[in-house]
Amino acid sequence: QRRGGPRADMVPEIAAAVGFLSSLLRTRGCVSEQQLQVFSGALREALAEHYKHHWFPDKPFKGSGYRCIRINHKMDPIISKAASQIGLSLPQLYQLLPSELTLWVDPYEVSYRIGEDGSICVLYEATATKPVSSYGMLTCKNQMMLGRTSPSKNYIMTVSS
Repeated sequence: QRRGGPRADMVPEIAAAVGFLSSLLRTRGCVSEQQLQVFSGALREALAEHYKHHWFPDKPFKGSGYRCIRINHKMDPIISKAASQIGLSLPQLYQLLPSELTLWVDPYEVSYRIGEDGSICVLYEATATKPVSSYGMLTCKNQMMLGRTSPSKNYIMTVSS
């Protein structure tokens, strides 16, 4: 028998996505910690509700497009709804968040890309066999946003046609 419903299974993934989006708002310094808490709570609830019937731990990529959070010169309605809870308007959101952002929230993995040609960066990763509580949310660009003390590594990206 499975413990908990599908909603319980998505807690760390939603936490990673919400933490990432909140950190983007936090870095601009225009939103108070109290507002961030309200935004985070509203976003967490909205995502849990939105994903409720679209979460398949046995087939993690099934429904991936439905769960994808997207800003591509149009604001994702889930983000704008949560932001309206703290009085942020659409023009303010466009100033605070990247104009091109894709955030994939899938069972066992949360990743994002800033810009259409940006690298995909993993925020959260777990294996199906690991207990859900063992996860690290500080990876990749998330560390840079929280202020790293060590120098970042430089990578050269080549594109061939």
